[in-house]
Amino acid sequence: MEEDTILRKKSKIVKAVDGKILSILDDMAETMYTEQGVGLAAPQIGILKRLAVIDVGDGLIKLINPIIIETSGEQQALEGCLSIPDITGVVIRPQKVRVSALNENGNEIELEGEDLLARALCHEIDHLDGILFIDKMLPDTEVCHEQ
Repeated sequence: MEEDTILRKKSKIVKAVDGKILSILDDMAETMYTEQGVGLAAPQIGILKRLAVIDVGDGLIKLINPIIIETSGEQQALEGCLSIPDITGVVIRPQKVRVSALNENGNEIELEGEDLLARALCHEIDHLDGILFIDKMLPDTEVCHEQ
């Protein structure tokens, strides 16, 4: 996987929310929708900035410098990734998470997510730290898909 090197790097904190950052977020959302994903992190499009977009069916969420501040419970489900399209596997994630981030206006927000939203938040924030779902996949649950 050619982009693997960038996907393994830790993303840099966004110091200022400006037009360039907003444009990147818009491009990320467009890419996510085009590829029919539920989330996308900036490293997946070759940008090492702490940016993520998520839409699990309840509307678009744009996050700048997101961090997980609280987790509870546990869920186990099949997970995949737009950057690794040929593999899915079972990953254990928190059932519920609370995330702190900046919004598009540069204001600090807190967001709670459960079930699929919690899974997507954890997955995308992992990307910002160079962690891929395959690193957390339970042994013997990998499913390879024909391309």
